[in-house]
Amino acid sequence: MTPSEPADTRTEDRPTTPDDGPKARTDARSAQTATLAEIAREAGVSAPTVSKVLNGRADVAPATRTRVEELLRAHGYRRRRAEATRSPLIDLVFHELESAWAMEVIRGVENVARDAGLSVVLSESAGRLTPGRTWADQVAARRPHGVVLVLSGLDESQRALLTSRSIPFVVMDPAGDPGADVPSIGATNWQGGLAATRHLVELGHRRIGAISGPPQMMCSRARIDGYRAALETAGLPVDPALVKTGDFHHEAGYRLGRELLARPDRPTAVFAGNDLQALGFYEAARELGLRIPEDVSVVGFDDLPVARWVGPPLTTVRQPLTEMAEAAARLVLELGRSQEAPAATRVELATSLVVRASTAAPPLAGR
Repeated sequence: MTPSEPADTRTEDRPTTPDDGPKARTDARSAQTATLAEIAREAGVSAPTVSKVLNGRADVAPATRTRVEELLRAHGYRRRRAEATRSPLIDLVFHELESAWAMEVIRGVENVARDAGLSVVLSESAGRLTPGRTWADQVAARRPHGVVLVLSGLDESQRALLTSRSIPFVVMDPAGDPGADVPSIGATNWQGGLAATRHLVELGHRRIGAISGPPQMMCSRARIDGYRAALETAGLPVDPALVKTGDFHHEAGYRLGRELLARPDRPTAVFAGNDLQALGFYEAARELGLRIPEDVSVVGFDDLPVARWVGPPLTTVRQPLTEMAEAAARLVLELGRSQEAPAATRVELATSLVVRASTAAPPLAGR
């Protein structure tokens, strides 16, 4: 496209000046035209290219888009928050989309979207903690009502693009520290880890192992910190040899469970970190000829539907996944309707211990 081509005038972006009447609107339009030309000059691109960036068009090189977006922010451009300019969508982004855990989250976002007359677009970042390079461009082109990211985050350029398009976003169960200015929904993971381990201590267990999730995830670190706190409060040592680092998958629970149970001084109980790892631990115990809970007790985390039906039914910490997803979806819609950020940007829903048949007092030899 050459500089002689007319600029795309579909955008209704305005500079951040008050609208005091017809004269003010005329002055604002003149200022915007001059500023667009100035931005194009500073960025070394044509005015139509600036217009494409303003309209969220995908056919702009990433480096050019970043340069133009920075200049737009510097000149005070903000997309008007008009419902009519948005698609009837909520974008839901997972770092992995492969388990019953994800289904509980989808159910929660769908509940809110359905009530609001919206649809849900699912994306997966293939295990990465931030979506791919082209993802933000695609979201900007869709112009959804908002984005809910699960165990994911955004890099600076992605955040800048969504912010300039006035597309609100909320992080559910953030992997790392999302920052004080990023709205997020989580659960009381530390309290859950504490409750799970304290339950085992109160049953009489003294050698309690743990299979954590990925160390780079905040929820995983918080759960294992709660485990350590429960042991230390009870005056019990934290044996590093009994703490294994998993990845929240069934296979890790199986593999690390076999390592723990094959020890000559094996633990009499294990906090598995999440339900999928607990189910893997069940398999490891069965292969080694050990009975749950007669020979070894196990506690999970999440309270997925399968926890009630596995044999024996799993003692676990209930994480209100559907309610967390509903809260995230409601918050992102609230952000889209409001010009002001909510007073609280971090909300944590309570966890609770659900005692079933996978825990009991340790065998006499382990007391």
